[in-house]
Amino acid sequence: MKVLILGAGQGKRLLPLTEEIPKALLDVGGRRLIERQIDAFAACGVAEFVVLTGYRADVMDDVLGQVEARNPGLSIRTLYNPFYAVADNLASCWMARHEMDGDFIQVNGDNLFRAGMVEDLLAAPRAPVTAAIAHKDEYDNDDMKVMLDGDRLTEIGKTLPLEAVNAEAVGIYRFCDEGPARYAEVLHKAMLDPGGLRQWFPSAIGMLAKTTDVRVCSIDGNEWCEVDFPVDLQEARLLVSKW
Repeated sequence: MKVLILGAGQGKRLLPLTEEIPKALLDVGGRRLIERQIDAFAACGVAEFVVLTGYRADVMDDVLGQVEARNPGLSIRTLYNPFYAVADNLASCWMARHEMDGDFIQVNGDNLFRAGMVEDLLAAPRAPVTAAIAHKDEYDNDDMKVMLDGDRLTEIGKTLPLEAVNAEAVGIYRFCDEGPARYAEVLHKAMLDPGGLRQWFPSAIGMLAKTTDVRVCSIDGNEWCEVDFPVDLQEARLLVSKW
């Protein structure tokens, strides 16, 4: 199992904290956000990581080199996206399509979680694509909302009608068997569209769901958060102080 981490973005909504570093390198309780992700996966036996870089890629390369040196059992490679400043993260996924040559997990670089959440995803019934989801009483405009038919994902997006929303996608996806090849194909088709540079990768998941079995795995009961705004960073630091 390989992990692709999307870490190319600066995180402008976190400025000035991200003026010199991408948000995946923000300090959360004495460890960088991306280090905590790698720790969670490594605790589940995952040893191969590919990190998509962009903003201040030089700093990311240096930090990840140090992480790899401290953990000799891990392989951490970086893949630079030169279009990070003019494209959204579907382009980063497209640039990593040659890495989609077997089972892998894709994760947003701004998610904070522990090994238990990874274990839940790895233990989910095998399917071409499995999306980790969480349930809430209310969903806001920034949530990546999903519609479900049983445990099958049918629609995904931030603008879905609230009355039809069943859960939110938390930004972690597992691809198995034919899933990686089909995902790479959909990413390529999306990038052939003139608007492809301005798309987020969940739009490709939505396209994939029309022809491929996209299942969901509830991670309810796990503590996690997504770091998009300064208040999220405060929440993340409070969370890890209890771990």
